[in-house]
Amino acid sequence: MNDYRKYLQPDTVAQFSNLELIARLVVEGFITGLHKSPYHGFSVEFAEHRQYRPGDETKNIDWKVYARTNKFYVKQYEEETNLRSIIALDISGSMKYASKGYISKYEYALYLTASLATLMIQQRDAVGIAIYDEDLIKFLPPKSKPSYLSEILKLLANIEPTNKTNTSKALDNLAEIVKRRSLVIILSDFLDDADSVLQALKHFRHRNNEVIAFQVLDPREIDFKLGQGATFVDIETGEEMISHPHHIHFSYSEAVDNFINKIKSECFNHNIDYFLIDTSKPFDKALREYLTKRKKI
Repeated sequence: MNDYRKYLQPDTVAQFSNLELIARLVVEGFITGLHKSPYHGFSVEFAEHRQYRPGDETKNIDWKVYARTNKFYVKQYEEETNLRSIIALDISGSMKYASKGYISKYEYALYLTASLATLMIQQRDAVGIAIYDEDLIKFLPPKSKPSYLSEILKLLANIEPTNKTNTSKALDNLAEIVKRRSLVIILSDFLDDADSVLQALKHFRHRNNEVIAFQVLDPREIDFKLGQGATFVDIETGEEMISHPHHIHFSYSEAVDNFINKIKSECFNHNIDYFLIDTSKPFDKALREYLTKRKKI
């Protein structure tokens, strides 16, 4: 595996405890991958250089130019669309689930949230964060200044999943808070009443927002390959049930397929971008989908 690719793998970055480091490694791996692929046009391009002035971000200094001229120049970026984005992170109880060999849905969504925020700030876009379970817990309004990333990552590093769920209520309340047209990105397993979830997603569209819904699931929630015997535990209530997975495999698979297809088709019908991502997949899929959407706005 190419070195840059390994930092896009969930099991690799999960070995680090520092969220800022994880986000930086994921984004750097992603950007490197873009430069090495047909998708390189997605990366931020700069229009020209100008001489360094006090107060400029030192990270924008072009050291290659300095090596040639012995003068400090910074990269002057092209004007962007001034995109406003809000990333909504589901920390409800069901997000704690992880089958053997994979990180939890919560961890996956957390790392992806931090990486998206880092990428957006690097692209001079405004980004805000919404944390929710049965209601909206915390909301940081969109800002684009580089120093804001530290506040975002500090918030993300100090949250834990809860045992509460009410997706529709939380997202409805968030939709009312978002006063200006924005790109709303939702990271959730959406394991709640499908009709209520869909109504909440439509609420954002009714208020003229663009929406990307990332449904984050564990591989075993999709294929139900749990072996000969299993104990099923409701993460939010603690209730247990012992069963043989093969006895209910067909019924489960049918129910999951119907649930996913319902959300997917209704999102399509209401111009909501929907993507199913399982926790075994590298992070670049979601990051690329975000950039694809961004270019269309």
